[in-house]
Amino acid sequence: MDKLHLTQGVTGFVKKNVVMVVAMAAALITCLIIPPDHAYLDYFDVKTLTCLFCVLAVVCALKNIHFFYLLAKKIVRIFKNARMSILALVYITFIGSMLIANDMALLTFLPLGLYVLTSTGKHRYMAFTFIMQNIAANLGGMLTPFGNPQNLYLYTKFEIPNGEFIQIMLPPFVLAVLLITLCCIIFVKPEPLTLKDEPFSLPAGKTTVYLLLFALAIAIVFRGISYWLGLIIIPGVLLFMDREALKMVDYPLLLTFVFFFIFSGNMARIDAVRELFSMLLEKNTLLFSVLSCQVISNVPSAILLSQFTGNYKDLLLGVNIGGVGTLIASLASLITFREYTKQNKGKTYYYVLLFTGFNFLFLFVLTVFVLLLQ
Repeated sequence: MDKLHLTQGVTGFVKKNVVMVVAMAAALITCLIIPPDHAYLDYFDVKTLTCLFCVLAVVCALKNIHFFYLLAKKIVRIFKNARMSILALVYITFIGSMLIANDMALLTFLPLGLYVLTSTGKHRYMAFTFIMQNIAANLGGMLTPFGNPQNLYLYTKFEIPNGEFIQIMLPPFVLAVLLITLCCIIFVKPEPLTLKDEPFSLPAGKTTVYLLLFALAIAIVFRGISYWLGLIIIPGVLLFMDREALKMVDYPLLLTFVFFFIFSGNMARIDAVRELFSMLLEKNTLLFSVLSCQVISNVPSAILLSQFTGNYKDLLLGVNIGGVGTLIASLASLITFREYTKQNKGKTYYYVLLFTGFNFLFLFVLTVFVLLLQ
């Protein structure tokens, strides 16, 4: 019986962390080609890992006091029809991804979408709403260095100036907002909708402290404060105020970064790989990075391809736009897929079909738009 439980536990862990397991396998395989040596120490971007940990830890603490959920409910309650409420849900996810990263935005606001649609009898909009929230999470995070994990990595690696980062990402960001808004207006009718008023208050002390910690985490990302200071203060405060938040941090995501650092570092030391990737990226960095995301996801694409090109502008655009498309183009899309299929048994095919249609529409329009701007 113990062996059965162990097997089930391992299987469950692997299913939940497929990308991390694949990254670990890829790292181990390349370690056989390039045996570990002192050069491995240069693979790891400690600042990226530290910033990601600090942001995730504070977001978990805010989530534990229902900060984002209550804020979102208040916003949604203002609107009186299905179209405006779904738009509000999508915009909240959009803005949330800019502040708390795309995967955390989905984990926080997808349950709110489920609550709003089930409690008001609007189940038929469930798949559409989840897909729009998913696209909003993947594309909303493109505007800020901490909105997507790949942004944080590229922003740190290439030391991209803040103004230039926003200047690069603003045009596709604005177009993404317009496309999402247009889709919601076209596919959702302005039907009457009411949401129950359930009074709930936030703990003033914890809310204040956590918001200050969040501001500290953002200051670290924007290079205003040394990341070592954040690594001391944020875990130190949470150790006393909310140890559960430290346990809830997405450590598999951090380990995924570690494994991909090893994998990409080793790949860059293989002559044949370096020559091939350098040639492809030189031809068209944007298109190659977009296509790479469709196969190996946007985070590993950013880490891997950054070893072969200094064209961070097109790489940054490619791994952000490339987050839409296939189900594996972004890790966040798998979160949405899991949450939808868990709540809607027997509708997997319908969801995948709808998801693919909308995502490739966005991918095509954004890619063509960015290419025309060049």
